[in-house]
Amino acid sequence: MISDVDGLPVYYESFGEGRPIVFLPGWGNANGEGRDVHEPVFADRPGWRRIYLDPPGTGNTPSREWITDQDGMLDVIARAIDGVIGSSAFGVAGTSAGGLHARGLVRREPGRILGLMLRVPGVVVDRSQRQLPHDIPTQTPEFEAALLEKQKAYYDPAELQADLEFLGAIQSDVTRYSLSGDLSVRLEAPTLIVTGRQDVMTGYADAWSLLDDYPRATYAVLDEADHDLPVRNHALYRALVADWLDRVEGQLEDPAA
Repeated sequence: MISDVDGLPVYYESFGEGRPIVFLPGWGNANGEGRDVHEPVFADRPGWRRIYLDPPGTGNTPSREWITDQDGMLDVIARAIDGVIGSSAFGVAGTSAGGLHARGLVRREPGRILGLMLRVPGVVVDRSQRQLPHDIPTQTPEFEAALLEKQKAYYDPAELQADLEFLGAIQSDVTRYSLSGDLSVRLEAPTLIVTGRQDVMTGYADAWSLLDDYPRATYAVLDEADHDLPVRNHALYRALVADWLDRVEGQLEDPAA
């Protein structure tokens, strides 16, 4: 399906009916990985319309030269979402750089957000300033095999589809890869932050600083999990997502909770 933003066809896939929840992928990745990771959680959970979006320059959404930084990316994402769901309140889940976009959406309209989920979120944009784990244990052969399978199934095809020149021009400049202004805003809605103990890309420690903004946040650091989580621990990850959805649904049933 397509949501048009100034002539830019923003591609998304939509499943189910009910309250909207938008999934935003990591930098350069398409919607397929997030779809396949999260759809099993909704197998026995009606009442949610799941929307998996390809940001500009990724998947089936082309790039445009007038998008020159993260502010431009976020504006297109926000307008594409409005084109799909109108002014409805919605949940949002962001992976890696998608977590930056998700927090940008929260900053725009915190009262519109039903719930926020951040998976291996990029918190500190400047890579040289990130707190990353140093002692990484050797992973098991089973983990390595599962990671290779995931790489072949999702990340390699996404890289072939992506406009790497467009994305690289933004990512290579910290000022362009950052969202302008302070992203700190209080969100009373249920929140889930999931990080990987062995994540050497965005780490796990920097995300702790977000808790002051999200008083209803669950914060998890998963062992045997890197930036590609979940790789083998799908059941644990899905249990955390299911708990988050339980909390969102509970608040909707009792807004005073």
